[in-house]
Amino acid sequence: MVELLERLAQRDELIELLSAELGAARVRIAELEVRLGQTSKNSSKPPSSEGLAKPAPKSRRERGARKPGGLAGHPGSTLAPVAVPDEVIEHEPGCCRECGQGLGGAVEVGRERRQVFDIPPISVRVTEHQLVERRCACGTTTSAGASKGVTAPVRYGPRVTAVILYLYVGQFLSEKRTAAALTELFGTPVSEGTVATMTTRAAKGLGGFLEWVPTNLAAAEVVNFDETGLRVQSRPRWVHSASTGKYSLITVHDRRGTKGMNAAGVLPEFARARRVGAL
Repeated sequence: MVELLERLAQRDELIELLSAELGAARVRIAELEVRLGQTSKNSSKPPSSEGLAKPAPKSRRERGARKPGGLAGHPGSTLAPVAVPDEVIEHEPGCCRECGQGLGGAVEVGRERRQVFDIPPISVRVTEHQLVERRCACGTTTSAGASKGVTAPVRYGPRVTAVILYLYVGQFLSEKRTAAALTELFGTPVSEGTVATMTTRAAKGLGGFLEWVPTNLAAAEVVNFDETGLRVQSRPRWVHSASTGKYSLITVHDRRGTKGMNAAGVLPEFARARRVGAL
């Protein structure tokens, strides 16, 4: 009898323990269900936490009356045939598609024109400059002068330099990708160091232009000034920009704020012009 009572007491304790664990599990399940239903719209969760389940963004702009596409009268950029092509290839029919008779010498009754626009194979053209030396009867040897820009035994020409600057500065490719583009497109091996050297050399030739741009920016009615951080040779620096709809000047400085902007020379002149205009 005593043993039975002990077993019943143990059973009751076990039931109470399991009941408590079940209650805690139900509370936990409820909390998890609430979390599963949370989104960036009904909680403090950021939109990035929703991953692939994040709904596609919807524009809040109202649909206007204007039809989509280019405006009426806009010339657009549709490919149009040219009057005088670079090359013409005639395609003659071999035989009549009805009776199979040959059409050599048959009367021409029509001609359809189809044009293909493509870029011809591009390869680097090497020009060798030979500087001839002549010895005069007096014994003096005179060498011919080289053309402008021919300053080394081997060097890149102005068109290669222009392409490199366009890709690196105009299209914002890295030095590595610019060098790779020249190698893959034109078969011209270019190193990253060459890209940097050409850029520095071209920048030194912009002396007058670099004075001209700040002057025109300072004379504008409205100028946008902005800054953003970046690293130059692992050091934190600041990129400062002054721009209008037509001109832009981008400089790099050690300081942010007004001090870095003033160093570009646009903001002080712009502020002075506004004060003079107010007077």
